[in-house]
Amino acid sequence: MRPITGPDELDLFCGLSYVLDDELADDLAAGRRRPGRMWVALRGDELLARVAWWNRPGDEEPRILDVVDVGTGCVDVGVQLLRTAMAAVVPAGSPPPLYSRFVPPDWREDPASKQAVDDRMAVLERLGAELFVERLRLVWQPGTAVPEPSGRLRFRPVGDTEELLGLMTAALDGTLDAHSRDDLTRMSAREVAVEQYESEFARFSSPREWWRIATLPGGEPVGFVIPAHNGYNATIAYLAVLPAHRGNGYIDEVLAEGIRVLAGQDVPRIRAATDLGNVPMAKAFARAGFVDFQREITMTWS
Repeated sequence: MRPITGPDELDLFCGLSYVLDDELADDLAAGRRRPGRMWVALRGDELLARVAWWNRPGDEEPRILDVVDVGTGCVDVGVQLLRTAMAAVVPAGSPPPLYSRFVPPDWREDPASKQAVDDRMAVLERLGAELFVERLRLVWQPGTAVPEPSGRLRFRPVGDTEELLGLMTAALDGTLDAHSRDDLTRMSAREVAVEQYESEFARFSSPREWWRIATLPGGEPVGFVIPAHNGYNATIAYLAVLPAHRGNGYIDEVLAEGIRVLAGQDVPRIRAATDLGNVPMAKAFARAGFVDFQREITMTWS
């Protein structure tokens, strides 16, 4: 059991497969991964298990455990590898980063996919992790019809950071998002909004001018949408209707505006995500033509 030596061992590391494998070389070059955070368990030249963490460039600590793969019958090896690698990668006294894994949308119905998911989750569970949330990963393809504005709402750019933070804080009231609800058990709504803005929105390299606030004709804010590019894909990064205006069907119009902004940039696709349990948001994406192409399993350590 050891970390890989560098990009020269990517072929070895990819002896077990995952949809992110094609991104590993670029991630290493960009500093989003480090060889010391990519571990393998070998028997001779046979790869039995592998684990890897992702981080933002410049991060001192790993941010996400997003590769955990075990060969057939190698759950015990996977447990031993992850335990050993965590001791070397995660600073002593720090909580382990959350685990995130993309899986097929029908993973429960396909026996092979379900066995693979169950094996990986078993490795994590034996080291104390538990399921946090399952999310829908969605994609919108160019050529999908986008409704024209109905006239019920007006759209304008975000005035400044403080205006957006105020709207984000208000939108957290009654949120169905599992991550936000968990954050609210430890922080105030304002603190949750600031943390999300600083850790995500402020880091986008795409133009801030894409962001939109939806208002009634008289100017009262109804909601907002954050179309962006996250370095991998164009995405609807955040979408919300304020509590006082929920239940009026505005969500479809706010989402459509975000799609129009990104479609105007001739992007090859638009990605989005929402919790499996956030049924109203999932239905809004479906009405807009987004397709569930993957799921994301997230596990955390208490």
